[in-house]
Amino acid sequence: MALTDTFVRQVKHKGAEIGERYADGGGMYLRVKAAGKYWRLDYRIDGKPKTMGLGVYPDVSLLQARERRDAARKLLATGTDPSAAKREEKKARADAAANTFEAVAREWLTKTAAKRAEGTQLKVKTWLEKDVLPFIGKMPMSTIGPRDILERVVRKLEARGAIDTAHRVKQLCGQVFRFAVVSGLAERDVTADLSEALASKASRHFAAITEPKRVGDLIRSIHAYSGHPSTVAALKLSPLVFVRPGELRTAEWAEIDLDAAEWRIARAKMKMKVDHIVPLATQAIEILRDLHRITGHGRYVFPSIRTGERPMSENTINAALRGMGYSAEIHTAHGFRATARTIMDEVLGERVDFIEHQLAHMVKDANGRAYNRTAHLPARREMMQRWADYLDKLAAGAEIIQFKAA
Repeated sequence: MALTDTFVRQVKHKGAEIGERYADGGGMYLRVKAAGKYWRLDYRIDGKPKTMGLGVYPDVSLLQARERRDAARKLLATGTDPSAAKREEKKARADAAANTFEAVAREWLTKTAAKRAEGTQLKVKTWLEKDVLPFIGKMPMSTIGPRDILERVVRKLEARGAIDTAHRVKQLCGQVFRFAVVSGLAERDVTADLSEALASKASRHFAAITEPKRVGDLIRSIHAYSGHPSTVAALKLSPLVFVRPGELRTAEWAEIDLDAAEWRIARAKMKMKVDHIVPLATQAIEILRDLHRITGHGRYVFPSIRTGERPMSENTINAALRGMGYSAEIHTAHGFRATARTIMDEVLGERVDFIEHQLAHMVKDANGRAYNRTAHLPARREMMQRWADYLDKLAAGAEIIQFKAA
């Protein structure tokens, strides 16, 4: 006879050591012990008798126990052991709970750190901890869909006007998902479905002064600036080397050979196939030697004011320029590259391929092969010295060379 809800609720343990057994049908029964009431299912698989638990009453009602029995018998009909299926499902749930977005993202961040510059690693970590993990960090990777990324992360960034950051963070989430796919923790990169969903990025433009007379005014303002010694040195060096601001602020003394007048930036730091060599003009060497007396004992050429363990902030040079009266619409730290690129080509007539080398742009030979790291180095040394001497003339108010005819 099938069990009833009333019977199950009222039945008591009668003292048997293994408990009393009350059948419900289809191999299911209720085992009543002193410790509680347990749903069980007896079945045979491959000719062998087995028993599996269906839950504990009252957490699992009679109706729920029957539903679990019926589901188990459907598996048996296909030749599947329901106990094994139950263990696999339990393991899958445990794996999903352990493989949250945060756990996978932090593992990805650690394992891929060598591919990024230190400043970039810190920026990526900050994006994750500020804009991503608080919203989807605790979710298992297997449960995150495109709308979770869109609504919980991207839309929040767009709402505060951080359109560029929204795109970068979406790309960051995609990298984590692709890492998870390779690791067997996700089926696919769900961010691929968001390509048309984000607000369009505004075209990026780094303001730069490219008119020689105004460049002379800028150089004079830099030399008159009276900020922190590291900031002053960074400002003075910026127009002489025209590397990217991130490369300048993370410069290390181990990269710089003052006697050889050379700054060699490791290829891994710049995501390049070869090291990038920056010939240093005598004016640059003078700036660095003076600064070496102050920061030469540490790792970074331009350390943070707060701690020598980190480089100066990415905002330091731009903040100094703002303090000198140069707004973001007039000139930026990144703008020194455009200043050099424009004037060296259009005014001084320097070879474009030499300039491109110094900008760390890919330069190929006639056969389409990338030049090696020492290509035309002696000629580039001479070019960098001519550039530094020209800047001195501009700062002194010398006669300005006219632009070449088109």
